[in-house]
Amino acid sequence: MSGYRFIDLFCGIGGMRLAFERTGCECVFSSDWDKYANLTYEANFGEKPQGNIREVPSDKVPDHDILLAGFPCQPFSISGVSKKNSLGRAHGFADKTQGTLFFEVARIIHDKRPAAFLLENVKHLANHDKGRTMETIIETLAQDLDYHVYAPQVLDARHLVPQHRERVFIIGFREPKRFEWPKFRSPGPAFKEILEEGVPEKYTLTDHLWRYLQDYAAKHKAAGNGFGYGLTNLEGVARTLSARYYKDGSEILIPQANANPRRLTPRECARLMGFPERFKIPVSDTQAYKQFGNSVVVPLIARLATQIVKSLNAPAEEDRSALPDLASVQYELATA
Repeated sequence: MSGYRFIDLFCGIGGMRLAFERTGCECVFSSDWDKYANLTYEANFGEKPQGNIREVPSDKVPDHDILLAGFPCQPFSISGVSKKNSLGRAHGFADKTQGTLFFEVARIIHDKRPAAFLLENVKHLANHDKGRTMETIIETLAQDLDYHVYAPQVLDARHLVPQHRERVFIIGFREPKRFEWPKFRSPGPAFKEILEEGVPEKYTLTDHLWRYLQDYAAKHKAAGNGFGYGLTNLEGVARTLSARYYKDGSEILIPQANANPRRLTPRECARLMGFPERFKIPVSDTQAYKQFGNSVVVPLIARLATQIVKSLNAPAEEDRSALPDLASVQYELATA
């Protein structure tokens, strides 16, 4: 049991919270603006998250050891302040990130000075705006806020759940700490292992929708494009579950003998994201698809949580040159 206190920003339905609680950490604050996600969060954790983090002053955020945030990716507007003048200034981050939701993360890190943070985002963040967005984020965290930031990693959850899902993670510490990214040596479960039995007929595609998806795929194939539905190999892994899954389910379809393919059920979506069976789904199918599509893979975050807690429990590394892959020394994106 670690006993570390954490806050859960842009918490969604609590995937990060579940993962960090497994290490013995305690959630002392959560925030998300989506009212339907809040319903699911409250049903499972017995508390309703705070709303828009922009409306929460830093002094209303409890002291904490670890900050968690799966913040939305937004464009950054670089101000006219020169890079040279902004370096080393306590409020330099405001010049570069004001107006973005990342600014709210930076604000709280600046004001509360947690011992560590874990940030998560879509893989595209690494190349957003030709890499300038990530460069600004790293510069803000490492130089303006003076944290020891490890080079961001893109991790694929397919080693832990039957889904190809790549996300970028950024981890940093207030004090110089040795941190090791988790290693994945064995293949994950097969897609068939998350399927329910006796699924209601409503999840089977209608003849009209199935014909439309086939025609749509054929049209784009003829044009040389790769767009189309994904008929999942039951022995393999699925495509990435997205928040748009409620529209037609096309990215992850389940083949059925003597019938049209079907969508995942909400419970299957929960399993595909590594949520426990006890996790309650109190919302409509449409909202559930959006929520799980926007969430994190719980077992993957749990691996990261274990490594972060391990680093916090270890003594500080006085020799910073001994710390590998520090983004404050040289930024590079690594893929694992």
